[in-house]
Amino acid sequence: METIGIFVNGQSEVKERSYDLFSPYSGECIAKISMADQEDVQRAIAGAREAYETMKNMPAYKRSEILYKVADILRSRKEEMARIIALEAGKPIRTARGEIDRTIVTYQFAAEEAKRIYGETIPMDAAPGGENRLGFTWREPLGVVSAIAPFNFPFNLVAHKLGPAFAAGNTVVLKPAAQTPLSSYAIAQIFQEAGLPDGALQVVTGSGRELSDALITDEHVKKVTFTGSAPVGKVIKQKAGLRKVTLELGSNAGLIIEPDVPVESIVARCVEGAFAFAGQVCISLQRIYVHEDVYEKFSELFIERAGQLKVGDPLDETTDISAMISRGEAERIEAWVAEAVEQGARVGLGGIREGSVFAPTVLLDVTNDMAVSCQETFAPVVSIVPYRELDEAISMVNNSVYGLNVGIYSQNIMNALNAARKLESGGVIINDIPTFRLDHMPYGGVKDSGYGREGIKYAVQEMTELKFVTIKTVF
Repeated sequence: METIGIFVNGQSEVKERSYDLFSPYSGECIAKISMADQEDVQRAIAGAREAYETMKNMPAYKRSEILYKVADILRSRKEEMARIIALEAGKPIRTARGEIDRTIVTYQFAAEEAKRIYGETIPMDAAPGGENRLGFTWREPLGVVSAIAPFNFPFNLVAHKLGPAFAAGNTVVLKPAAQTPLSSYAIAQIFQEAGLPDGALQVVTGSGRELSDALITDEHVKKVTFTGSAPVGKVIKQKAGLRKVTLELGSNAGLIIEPDVPVESIVARCVEGAFAFAGQVCISLQRIYVHEDVYEKFSELFIERAGQLKVGDPLDETTDISAMISRGEAERIEAWVAEAVEQGARVGLGGIREGSVFAPTVLLDVTNDMAVSCQETFAPVVSIVPYRELDEAISMVNNSVYGLNVGIYSQNIMNALNAARKLESGGVIINDIPTFRLDHMPYGGVKDSGYGREGIKYAVQEMTELKFVTIKTVF
């Protein structure tokens, strides 16, 4: 089997060291992947620094044209790209197509933002001594950006790093997840076809532990953007020093369902939020707090609907849920569920593992101190918990080290807005699941869910430096 090389300075380089990439579902070897070393990372950073001289002087309309071209190429090769996701990530093909659709939109947003990176005028005479002075700001690109991406959205979450970086005039050294490098190779080739200068996008693959120090601490790296777990994010923050960092970390997303909500109309949406891509989504619905008046009805309908999901081959058009990213991850969540049962939880549905496939699982009688509640499951496991008063539900949602997205269903707008003020999270989704995300909205968390914001406009701001200029108009 041919070994796929790293992508440095516009060229593919096959390395002596490589690893086998296995399909999460079938277990078959689908590729051999070159393993970069720290010297490769240093060469990639050096090449990105050189390419930055071109990128920072490239007119905004040209950067925009490149990003639009990437979107066009992705649209023309949508089925091919979706198949890559299904093979390397185990994502059901219908869901994979949806990811490509979102990726296209993300690059379109980036193309638009490239043309509207604005500054502002400052009323200098608002302060004594500011008379006869003109003040204004503009934004400048940072330089080399290190982007470390996760496996769960290998095209779209990479787009949320590449799109704003190139829109602003930066260059990027990309480290994809070890399980999903094929999508990053594909997007590098697409950017090259779209006219991105050689060296502006470098792709290094291999061991995160081996490469991370070089990616994070090199003096020429001006920003690190990372999506992944909270423990790794904290290490990155410690090592990054004064350089800019965006951290999109974990979550155990909660949803509150008030008694005035017709639960039969929201069950299907809640099931989708809990089990899409086997729950391996940062804002996957993990904790559902249901008012005691509708708890029994909602639980019954939810379990019935979840039991209808089809588990199988990701390339099968009818599959709803397929394998988790690895057998080890499936074994981990199996142990967590078993521990919860020992601590008093009941299994309302599922709890069964076959290889790397973990069945959709619903847990009842869960308490906040159980791992399946207080930690990030990142698996097709959801807990349903009753509450009596809204403030009690808000307290249970907030009783978490995480705070990314939270949802609340309510027909009482005052209650919903009151909850929005009290909930400790980066985003509050009213009358929908916390898994809801559009690619231009600000997205990021508080507490151990990280800091900084994605969503193209907001990411562009975090990938630029604000410069202030003032002119004395009278000598």
